[in-house]
Amino acid sequence: MGQGGDRQVLDDRKLAVLRAIVEDYVSTNEPVGSKALADRHNLGVSPATIRNDMAVLEEQGYIHQPHTSAGRVPTDKGYRLFVDRLSTIKPLSSAERRAIETFLSGAYDLDDVVSRTVRLLAQLTRQVAVVQYPSLTRSSVRHVELVPVAAHRLLLVLITNTGRVEQRVIETPAQLSEESIAHLRALLNTCLDGCGLGEVPAAVADLPDRVQPEDRPIMAAVLSVLLETLVEKNDEKIVFAGAANLAAVDFSQSLREVLEALEEQVVLMRLLGEAGDSSTVTVRIGTENPDEGLRSTSVVVADYGVGDKTLARLGVLGPTRMDYPGTMGAVRAVARYVGQILAGS
Repeated sequence: MGQGGDRQVLDDRKLAVLRAIVEDYVSTNEPVGSKALADRHNLGVSPATIRNDMAVLEEQGYIHQPHTSAGRVPTDKGYRLFVDRLSTIKPLSSAERRAIETFLSGAYDLDDVVSRTVRLLAQLTRQVAVVQYPSLTRSSVRHVELVPVAAHRLLLVLITNTGRVEQRVIETPAQLSEESIAHLRALLNTCLDGCGLGEVPAAVADLPDRVQPEDRPIMAAVLSVLLETLVEKNDEKIVFAGAANLAAVDFSQSLREVLEALEEQVVLMRLLGEAGDSSTVTVRIGTENPDEGLRSTSVVVADYGVGDKTLARLGVLGPTRMDYPGTMGAVRAVARYVGQILAGS
């Protein structure tokens, strides 16, 4: 992500000084001076050496001096190096892990999983949590149900492997016998079980030819509603929670700009849009964010999925002055649990 050449210049001691500055600034929200570093951290060198190291870090753009203070604070570039050189992501305590498991395992459908996940992430990190629904394009059919609800009316229920349930009412041109409905249901499930939703149109193309001539208009009506459902639901849906957590933070931009950006679904899409794979946590810091309104924030994102199949993404957004190891640990742990819950659903 950028400054590869600069990174080679910093020796281990200067990296340790940068790490100490980031940790102190995150925990105290006060610019950090060389004396405080010497007192609080066992850096094994004199305050004068620390001052020299800080001068080099400042010259190379990793820290800067706010106008009102003698201390220094990290820049986006400094946070980036800190994150890239993290030796460990902070693991959650066993109590936190149990709390996540208990909270998420109580969910009864996909909407509930998503709503619990977003609330949980906001509570764990005290930041804004953002969760993307599993995209239907990445899902497959688990079951199709046809339920007669009136003489000329059927209820189509589509259940996906990610726990999504889509229901549509179909007006039928003729009254249906139980036998016809059972036959249509069996045909649909044989043809679509495990079928990726993107492949459904091709998979059902010849179904009208596989039913009795008198049932063809009904099969055509069912398929028309099924395909409409897939087209309608292809839009990505994203929810967020915890915006009130931002009120406690001093942003270099106005809080209103950040909140306005978060209200835009397309911004949330971009925010989650460039994650890597489910084994890693992606961090975008300050000016690395694509949206102008979020240049004073950092975003920590992970994929979640079932097995090796990525379904969607989740993450948190907060100030650049965030506890990166702790936030990354929470996001990674929650993503894993959500995958496990969906795999079992």
